[in-house]
Amino acid sequence: MDNQHFDVAIIGSGLGGSSLAAILARHGQRVIVFEARSHPRFAIGESLILETSEMMRALAYFYDVPELAYLSTENFLSFAGTTHGIKRHFGFLHHEAGRPHDKRHTLQAVIPQEPHGHELHLYRQDSDYFMMSTAVSYGATIRQNTPIQDIELHDDYVTIIPAQGTPITAGYVVDAGGFRSILAQKFGLRDFNLQTHARGMFTHMINVPCYHQTGGSKESYGLPFRMSEGTLHHVFDGGWLWVIPFDNHTASTNPLCSVGLLLDPRQYPPRDDLTPEQEFYEFIAQYPTIAAQFAHARAVRDWTRAGRLQYSSTQIVGERWALMGHAAGFIDPLYSKGLYTTFTAVFILSHLLLQAKETGDYSAAAFADLQTVTHRFVCTADRLVANSYRAFRNYRLWQVYAVMWLLGAYTELVKLNMMRAQAMLRAQAMKRGRPAESRQAYYEQLVTLRLAGGGFAGFTPVADQVDAIMEAVNPADETAVTAAVTEINQIFRGLDWIADPFIALLDGKTYLPKNKIRLSLLKPGAGFMRFGAYKEHFFGDMTMLDLLRYGVKEKARYARSYLNWQHRQMYRKRNEPL
Repeated sequence: MDNQHFDVAIIGSGLGGSSLAAILARHGQRVIVFEARSHPRFAIGESLILETSEMMRALAYFYDVPELAYLSTENFLSFAGTTHGIKRHFGFLHHEAGRPHDKRHTLQAVIPQEPHGHELHLYRQDSDYFMMSTAVSYGATIRQNTPIQDIELHDDYVTIIPAQGTPITAGYVVDAGGFRSILAQKFGLRDFNLQTHARGMFTHMINVPCYHQTGGSKESYGLPFRMSEGTLHHVFDGGWLWVIPFDNHTASTNPLCSVGLLLDPRQYPPRDDLTPEQEFYEFIAQYPTIAAQFAHARAVRDWTRAGRLQYSSTQIVGERWALMGHAAGFIDPLYSKGLYTTFTAVFILSHLLLQAKETGDYSAAAFADLQTVTHRFVCTADRLVANSYRAFRNYRLWQVYAVMWLLGAYTELVKLNMMRAQAMLRAQAMKRGRPAESRQAYYEQLVTLRLAGGGFAGFTPVADQVDAIMEAVNPADETAVTAAVTEINQIFRGLDWIADPFIALLDGKTYLPKNKIRLSLLKPGAGFMRFGAYKEHFFGDMTMLDLLRYGVKEKARYARSYLNWQHRQMYRKRNEPL
C-alpha cells in the first residue's frame, strides 16, 4: 500500500474536520488531516443550540461513532469533561445607552431538559482536542504543525503540498481551514456581498460575576434560571455582547468566561487608536448595567480584534474538492448557528464520500447537495442576523422579531428530531440496527432544510413577510415602528401552527416556560402535533403514541445513569487483559 496516498485529505482539525475524519476512518477509509497549528488551541464557537446537539446525536447514530454525541448534553459531562459549562437557556437583555437595564426588556429562551438534558458551553480547546483524538482512535492520520502551501487538482486525484515535508495524494480533499482556506484563495471564491455587517473583539476572562450579582436578582427579574446558567446576550443599538461562562455549575473545574463584543462598523468604525481591551471598556461604559458586570473582570489571554466577519463563497464544491465549515462562509455568532451548519455539512459530506468510494464518482455534480444546502444556510443566517441588528435599535421591534428567530429554530428542531425518530422507528420495524436505507431517507430530508423553518412550506412566506417589514421600517420613527409591530403581531397570531409560548412573548412575557411537558400538548389537532400540512410535514404517519414511546426511549437512552454505566462497560472492555 502507498503510504503517501489516502482516500480523503482534510485541511483543518477543528470540530468539523475531526468529526468528518472520525466517521470516514470508522468506515474504513484512509484519511489524513493537516493542522497548521497544534492542539490544544483556542477557538470560538462555544455556545451550543438544540439543532447542533440533535445533529451530533444523528451523526453518532447513523455513522456509529458514539463519541460524536458526547458534547450534545450535560448528561455526558463525565465523558466530555468538567471544563465545559452548562447551558439552560438563551438569555437576552436589551439595553439603551445611559440607562440601567429595564427588566421588562428581557428574554430568556429556556432550553428543555427533557428528554436529553440541557446543553453545554464548549471549552473549545478541550472539545476540539478530544474530537481530533477520537479521529486518531478510529485510524485517521493527523499531522499537526503542518501548514499547507498548495493543493493541486488532477483528473483522478489531488496532491496536497505542505510547507515542509513530503507531498501526499488523495482521492478527494475537504478544506475546513477557515477564512484563510487554501482553495478559496486559490480560486478567488470569497463573496462579501452580504447584508450583515459586524466586526468583533473577544477573549477569555476571569472574575466575570453572574449578572444577577450586579444587575438585579433573579427573583426581581422573575426568571426560571440565573442568567449565568446559559448564554447571555447583551443587545443594543449597533451590536451585542456575549457572556459564555464555563464555571456555572458545581462540578466545573474551569474558572474562565468567554466574552465577545460585536459592532456594526458602519455605526462604530474600528478604533485603531485604542487597544481592543481599551475599546471594549470604553464602549461598555455607556451601558451602566453592562459596565457593572465587568468592573472587576480581567482577560487571561490576548484580546483578538477582527474586521468585518461576514463572507461566503461563490462555489462550495468542485472536481474532487469541497469547502466545509468556516472555509465555506461565516455570518455572525449571534444565534450560534455556525456549528449546526458545520455538522450538517459533516453529515452530507460523510454520506457522499462513503457513496463515492463505491461509485468512483467524485465530481462536483455528485456533491452538489453540499453546495445547495450551504448556500441556503448562509443566506438564511445573513437575513436573520441583519434584521436582528436592525431590531436591536428599538426594543419593540426586537420583541416581535425575537419570535421570528424562535419560530424558525423551533420548527427546525422539531423536523430534525422527527427525521431521526422516523428513521429509528423504520429501523426497528425492519429489525435491524442502523440500516443504510434509514440513513438515505434521513439524508433526503436533510438536504431540503434551510437552517430555519424545518423545510416547512408554511414557514417561508411568513419569514419573507416579516423580514420585508423589518427591512422597510425606520427604527427611529415610532409611528412606523408601531405600524410594523402591529402588522408582525397579526401575522404571528394568525398562524394556526404557532406554539402558544411564543404568543405569550408577544403579550409581554419575558421567558419561555421551564416545564415544557403539559397535558394540552396531547390534545388531537391542537397539541404538539397540530394538524393538516404541518402535521404531515413534521410527523408523517407517526401517531401520538409513537411519539410518546420515542420520547420515553430517548429519555432512557440519554439518562445520566445509563450513560455512565455504558462508560464503565467501555472502560472495562478497553482494560481487559489480552
